[in-house]
Amino acid sequence: MIRVPLRPLARILPARANGENPDAIERENKRIRHEEMRDRMRARAESRLLILGMFFVCAFVVVGARMGLLSISEPMEPRAYAPGASISAARADIVDRNGALLATNFETHALYAQPTHMIDPVAAAEKLVQIFPDLDHDRLVRDFTGKRKFLWIKKTMSPEQMQAVHEIGDPGLMFGPRDMRLYPNGTLAAHVLGGASFGKEGVSAAEVIGVAGVEKYFDNYLRDPDNAGKPLALSLDLTVQAAAERVLWGGMKLMNAKGATSVLMDVHTGEVISVVSLPTFDPNNRPRPAITGDPSDSPLYNRSVQGVYELGSVFKIFAAAQAIDLGLVTADTMIDTTPPMRVGGYPIGEFNRKNYGVISVTDVIMHSSNRGSGRLALQIGVARQQEFLKKLGFFEATPFEIVEAAQGKPLLPKQWTDLSAVTISYGHGLSSSPMQLAAAYSAIANGGYIVKPTILKQDVRSLQGERVMSAKAAADARMMLRKVVTDGTASFGEVPGYAVGGKTGSADKPNPQGGYYKDRNISTFASMFPTNDPKYVLIVSLDEPVETSGDKPRRTAGWTTVPVAAEMIRRLAPLLGLRPTVEPTTLADITLTSSN
Repeated sequence: MIRVPLRPLARILPARANGENPDAIERENKRIRHEEMRDRMRARAESRLLILGMFFVCAFVVVGARMGLLSISEPMEPRAYAPGASISAARADIVDRNGALLATNFETHALYAQPTHMIDPVAAAEKLVQIFPDLDHDRLVRDFTGKRKFLWIKKTMSPEQMQAVHEIGDPGLMFGPRDMRLYPNGTLAAHVLGGASFGKEGVSAAEVIGVAGVEKYFDNYLRDPDNAGKPLALSLDLTVQAAAERVLWGGMKLMNAKGATSVLMDVHTGEVISVVSLPTFDPNNRPRPAITGDPSDSPLYNRSVQGVYELGSVFKIFAAAQAIDLGLVTADTMIDTTPPMRVGGYPIGEFNRKNYGVISVTDVIMHSSNRGSGRLALQIGVARQQEFLKKLGFFEATPFEIVEAAQGKPLLPKQWTDLSAVTISYGHGLSSSPMQLAAAYSAIANGGYIVKPTILKQDVRSLQGERVMSAKAAADARMMLRKVVTDGTASFGEVPGYAVGGKTGSADKPNPQGGYYKDRNISTFASMFPTNDPKYVLIVSLDEPVETSGDKPRRTAGWTTVPVAAEMIRRLAPLLGLRPTVEPTTLADITLTSSN
């Protein structure tokens, strides 16, 4: 390219001779040069845009042509029996601790249609609606008589339904083999099992994947072909689970509660022998998750791990056990519970404005004194209380092997003050789940060792973890819990022969608009049996119970949850292999009636 000078000598000399300004010539040449550069750049940009536009047009043509070819082609699906098939239908069984079947695969068939091969689409649609009433007749007719080449009709069906479709005799209706997940016990242990659904699907096979519960948590194990003959053994006892669900359902209805949950745990291994959440569902026909309203209203809601609430006075035994373990008090130390008591400018009251006076630590638990447990918490101090409750597992979600457990993270106070320590000592200001409470009570029951809840059957008798309290503190705490049943707020919890010990708790439910409801609560009974040598912890919790046999409605745990828990222990203890025993007593209580 020839570059033209901005100040050509041939023009500059005549301009100077004529008295003209040579700079004007330079400015004019610059303008011309810039216009030429602009025109070249515009031409280059336009050519590039034209090429890019042609590329997009070609791409859309290719994609459109491909879509057109796919729409008129016959469906080609992977075959499960072909070498290297991408769909694996194998899934291991799930059994209880005794080998009873909880979940297995069941051979069935899917129904699909190829409308181009159908003889009488309208008649076929009418007969299919008679076999499957949930199908839409008008939509079937549109699909069968339209341009579709392939469509699914039913993902699974019974042998009777399959035979009825056979009798239609239309060659365009075809069957694809399937392995579906079957739960032979229906709603039993539904929240533990969770449920399964189809993943990848083809006309010759369908992938079965877990969607909730242990089915999802152990999905990789269950889908591994190497484990096809190795069922997943859970810690549940099917017989105990069935009895627990039946008794809890009856108790929930009798006490007019909107929901209920129970956890039965082996205090030495952390194995969950039974866990119930009501209302429940059938995993064979799992309902859709609720997208509006209170999540706890959905039957899919697992109250045992997702139900995070303030659990009330069941926490008082932790303050007593820690104070004894630290050497601050003994079971007989006297505590002043007389009013007034103010912490951080707030009054600390008792239920129904009672005044228990100066009472022992044992009586603080037996009478369920808020001021008494608050006094113990102030002696313990904020830092030590936090450390103790953290060891018991109240600072993080329960490590329980179902996917929903991760959602049950405790709610802790933003600022842990002396007032927080006092209110937490009687179960307010810290929200946790029944499963966490069961693990914490197991530490008291087994002599002071923390255990982690597990849904898997354990091969060893004891899985003791870190010691969180001395054996003496745990023994004194168990003695206090026994006194709660024999002489305190849980007198309806006595089950002859099983020495039940436990603690009641009634906490007002929080109002989403702020504050607490005055006529709605969560009532809980945390128990262990037999107290002299505990084997199991049982947590029973009712959501908004109301006992109406008296003149006034009663909502506290002593009137609502304790009788339900006692009936559960009465029914479950023999199934667990526990024989009723006569509690040891002193010779002074024995009267000699005859010398013969």
